[in-house]
Amino acid sequence: MYLTRNALGQPGQSGQRDRSGAPAVGRRTLTAGVLAGAALLYNGWLLELSLPTGLDYRHSYVSELFAADQPFRVLFGGMEIACAVLLMTGALLARDLLPGAAARAAWWSLFGFGASSLADVLLPMGCAPSLEPACGAVHPWHTVTSGLVHFFLFACMVLFCLAATSEPSRAPVIRRWGPRLFAGALVSAVITIGPLVGHPGWHGLPQRAHVFLVGLWFALLARELLASGAPESRPAGRTP
Repeated sequence: MYLTRNALGQPGQSGQRDRSGAPAVGRRTLTAGVLAGAALLYNGWLLELSLPTGLDYRHSYVSELFAADQPFRVLFGGMEIACAVLLMTGALLARDLLPGAAARAAWWSLFGFGASSLADVLLPMGCAPSLEPACGAVHPWHTVTSGLVHFFLFACMVLFCLAATSEPSRAPVIRRWGPRLFAGALVSAVITIGPLVGHPGWHGLPQRAHVFLVGLWFALLARELLASGAPESRPAGRTP
């Protein structure tokens, strides 16, 4: 195996062993923590169960919590913004921590998801359609940003699942659980479109199930980073 010299002039092994050394392990741990934090914040909607939001969680979108005229818009919008920032930060930190072009594209898709989520809060619904009959479910800019959120989410999921199909799999946690979360998130997302096509009602429950599954996806990515960074998961280095 070829040898290189580090900044102190001492010989060191090149290649995979260097890239999976202490700095990379520390970055994996940091990124996993960032993604775990995002998973918790993304499900901050659970606070509505103990707050007088006035919204019926069975028949309202989660994004109605931070509609422009809602009393807790700062709280729920702030959590959404913090989650978006964590996701973009995590994606940048992890962009090269899992091997392969598909995994790199998946991390950039996660960055796109975070950026779209940020735009989703900055361009909120003007009112809550589940509370006001005159308030349409389609708010043009917010609908566009929400569409981008879903596009980047499912692109991220598909790309990571593809990256995990290698033999032997370099992402075994995603390989086992990723397709299941993808299927659940996709089905629950489709069920929520009723109000957008003129059939409101009972869309709040599947959307909250969808949001919960997406939070689990972020936690899954965090778990994969920790698992793939463990010493026993890395190929042993050869002696020179």
